[in-house]
Amino acid sequence: MMRGLRRLEFPLLNPVLHFVQKRPKIGLFRELALLFTGIGHLNRSNIARLGTDHNHLQTQIAIDLYRSAWEHSWETFPSGVELADFNKEREPMRISKSLAVICTCVLFIAGSQRPVDAAQAIPAVAERMKEAVAQNEVAGAVTLVANKEKILHLDATGRGDLSSETPLSRDAIFWIASMSKPITGVAVMIMQDEGKLSIDDPVQKYIPEFANYKNADGQKATITIKHLLTHSSGMPEATAEEMKSSHTLAELIPHFLNKPLQFAPGSKWQYCQSSINTAGRIVEIVSGQSFDQFVQERIFNPLGMKDTTFYPSETQAARIAKSYKKADGKLSEAQIFLLDGKPATSHERYPAANGGLFSTALDYARFCQMLLNNGELDGHRILKPESVKQFSTVQFPDHKTGFTPGNGWGVGCCIVREPQGVTAMLSPGTFGHGGAYGTQAWIDPQKNLIYILMVQRANFPNADNSDVRKAFQQAAAEVLAK
Repeated sequence: MMRGLRRLEFPLLNPVLHFVQKRPKIGLFRELALLFTGIGHLNRSNIARLGTDHNHLQTQIAIDLYRSAWEHSWETFPSGVELADFNKEREPMRISKSLAVICTCVLFIAGSQRPVDAAQAIPAVAERMKEAVAQNEVAGAVTLVANKEKILHLDATGRGDLSSETPLSRDAIFWIASMSKPITGVAVMIMQDEGKLSIDDPVQKYIPEFANYKNADGQKATITIKHLLTHSSGMPEATAEEMKSSHTLAELIPHFLNKPLQFAPGSKWQYCQSSINTAGRIVEIVSGQSFDQFVQERIFNPLGMKDTTFYPSETQAARIAKSYKKADGKLSEAQIFLLDGKPATSHERYPAANGGLFSTALDYARFCQMLLNNGELDGHRILKPESVKQFSTVQFPDHKTGFTPGNGWGVGCCIVREPQGVTAMLSPGTFGHGGAYGTQAWIDPQKNLIYILMVQRANFPNADNSDVRKAFQQAAAEVLAK
């Protein structure tokens, strides 16, 4: 029996070690975890007999933990230490102690998971979403409200699949479309933080062919990275066929270059997909990685965004909420046009920096919390605070921007300047982005709030101005203001 317990015990202890070793700011929780997992393998008689001058580092650390968890320096704990090493040169552990360690590890691992079920639904929000479902505005909706530290509201209403009557789950995956754009903006800002580019650089510095662009008067046109991310580049778009034939961002770029500019760079705002994809290509050139690899390694992995991807796995694809369109008061299934009839798992498409990502409400909340915390979350710094400030500041104050009134544009995101209509409940300076099928994320620094709406409706008359979005935001804001 003892041998069987040991076989169970050590695989449980290793993920606990990995968890605390990767989180240098857990504090008291970390120290207690190390205390329990470390001394669990040492009897009191072992510790008394070994003394303080024991030359076995792993055992000495356990002794130190037993004597004073608070005096132990985590930085001295070597990377890669396996807890199984504690087992050397000591007497067999009693069954009761082994069981205690196993129970401690199970509770620790369970407690270290994201508190998905801990967040309570705000009843007023749930009611508004039920009304939207009953009116066939959407098949279902996942709504989330958070602040810098925690999830305040998380709820799922309606169906993820109407034909099978499958309830929509809170961890459902959605095509977030243009909610990918702020992530592209952050990717560029990471490169700026590292001194590898400036958003004021001309694009031709990285893609020399851009030097051939000319204004309507025949003069050379200079497009900057800032122009790309603020929809003020004047760039033309690729055709549907050109996009389908491109399997990488590098293959896509030439399709922009064979057409004339639509207006002088910096002269006005005009929503532009080609410019965001060009920004994604610049990240590839500067970093030496494909865009999907870069955001995975530099944004998604550090933030724990495990379900955010350009290319869902088979398991993830099974969780994608189906898309619908409304006609004659009824909903019917619609395709995600990004996929062009192919499965979501297919890699036969480029990593669309303008709108190719799939994600969940909880994952995107992690991204938003990072920005609300000035570029850092759970000890992982993604951006410098001054870069978050630049990212969320209107870059061209004179431009009339957005699909609703009262907005300006930052580095890949919309910024509310004069709250009104669908943004009336938000503070000036709130920033975020919506998606083609009705998704939306807003970050309100003044009120320390994040609003995330996940739906999949293909034909809203104006997704940025939908009644569903307004009802969710208004209900949440009213309750939280009390």
